Amino acid sequence: MELYRIGDKVVDGRKIQREVQRILSLRAQGFSQLEVAQKLQIDRPLISRLETMGEVRKGKKIALVGFPVANKEELAQVASQEGIDFIFLLTDKERWSWVEEKNGAQLVNQIMEIISKIGQNYDLVIFLGSDMRLKILEAIMGQKIVGVEIGKSPIKEDCYIDPEKLGQLISQCKGETR
Repeated sequence: MELYRIGDKVVDGRKIQREVQRILSLRAQGFSQLEVAQKLQIDRPLISRLETMGEVRKGKKIALVGFPVANKEELAQVASQEGIDFIFLLTDKERWSWVEEKNGAQLVNQIMEIISKIGQNYDLVIFLGSDMRLKILEAIMGQKIVGVEIGKSPIKEDCYIDPEKLGQLISQCKGETR
């Protein structure tokens, strides 16, 4: 037990931690602050203050998608450090392996599912790819796409992407200056 004497009362620190976890879990599930407050019989401002204390960042949920990239791990590290919420990068070999594992219907369905999930769950998608794929995604997702053309279609080998430039682009997308 983590007991704390505060004046004439004894407080259980673990109980507080469990309740904070319940609050955050319910909020992450989509419940409003008011709904959580009513459900747990606490004051709504407490929830707001807890969230403010633990806030890492505000802003858009951003996804990074790119292929075929030569320096996948380096780009993923930059994206992760910049707080990108979803990272899907493939080398040319990984891309073809992923495609060849499926029949035509499976491939189309999986691509549509990925595009749908990204479109629903992210405010912005940074896409690194060929001119043709960039045009297709812009037509499907509109203003949600920030495209970086890494070559003319068909790209047949991995392309090196400057990690510093990617970091700058992510910062700009988040509304920050570097």
